[in-house]
Amino acid sequence: MKDIGAPEKYGLPLSMLRSRGNTSVVPLSWVKHILYLLDQRQLPHEETWFAYRSAEDVEQAIRDMVVRGAPAIGITAAFGMVLAAHGLKDKNKGQFVEEWLEKAAFMLQARPTAANLKWAVERLEKLARKHYKMSPCNLTSILEKEAISIWTEDVKANLSIGFYGQALLPETGGVLTHCNAGGLATGGYGTALGVIRAAVSRGKEINVIADETRPWLQGARLTSWELIKDGIAVTLVVDGAAGFLMQKGLIKSVVVGADRIAANGDVANKIGTYAVAELARANNIPFYVAAPVSTIDPFIHSGDQIPIEERGPGEITTFAGKQIAATGVKVHNPVFDITPHHLVTAIITELGVLTAPYGPAIYACFS
Repeated sequence: MKDIGAPEKYGLPLSMLRSRGNTSVVPLSWVKHILYLLDQRQLPHEETWFAYRSAEDVEQAIRDMVVRGAPAIGITAAFGMVLAAHGLKDKNKGQFVEEWLEKAAFMLQARPTAANLKWAVERLEKLARKHYKMSPCNLTSILEKEAISIWTEDVKANLSIGFYGQALLPETGGVLTHCNAGGLATGGYGTALGVIRAAVSRGKEINVIADETRPWLQGARLTSWELIKDGIAVTLVVDGAAGFLMQKGLIKSVVVGADRIAANGDVANKIGTYAVAELARANNIPFYVAAPVSTIDPFIHSGDQIPIEERGPGEITTFAGKQIAATGVKVHNPVFDITPHHLVTAIITELGVLTAPYGPAIYACFS
């Protein structure tokens, strides 16, 4: 891939944000049937954009962490399936749908934990099956419009999450967040960072405490970068410092995003989230999860049923291309963990704030 520079236009979602005076970054752009992704692996030092023209390349970009964050992955996968449709437009109706569905099944394997990927691809699958008698050209157009809708809906959801969530944060003091749940992880604005952005915009004097989030350092590289661009006070700490800071009264609340939420309120999020939640409970600090309803999987009863992605050992044994671990050491590298629902003070969605018991509250979101 070659850096193509920042795309000239970003489309409706960024326009929506700019019109509200927000400077939130976005992780993707869709221009003239080409998907552009901001390579998050190179941030904060380089802002590199890559152009994607096939579903296979998009699937690989998701696997390789060019784009990450459950909502952003879902949006990216949706546009990847639009690219698949564009590549099949010369087929007859039967071949088009059959081969497109095969590519959809392939896309679903890119990241198994994130619910939004599955939700977005299955939303397009439903449309493809419904309109299978249409010409490939017309069906491709419908799929493209749906992908754009998924993107714009996510931005609107983030803005609503920010509105509902900001009321829960303290007027002053430290707010801890783990990993990155900002504009880079969504269609724009963010979930956990959207709550923080909304609170700051309403005059709350919040100091964000971002833990580094090993091994990809999303807190150090991405969360800190986003907040500095917004002029929001942020302090970076190592992952192991959260308990000490809570003990000293420097953290008033915790707000994180989510990659999948089970029907009982159990939350899958970046590895280390569960430990933060336990520390928050021990120190009597509220622990909030901010996520759109599309991140909730009502068909999974509890966190025990959520598949947890395991990645390669090199992410832990090496740093900046240099080996840092002892040669021959065994590695266990789960990307996510499960925070039990009893540790979650509230789940902030675009429909409002959900509180325990989460089963009935989540059921009401889908009824």
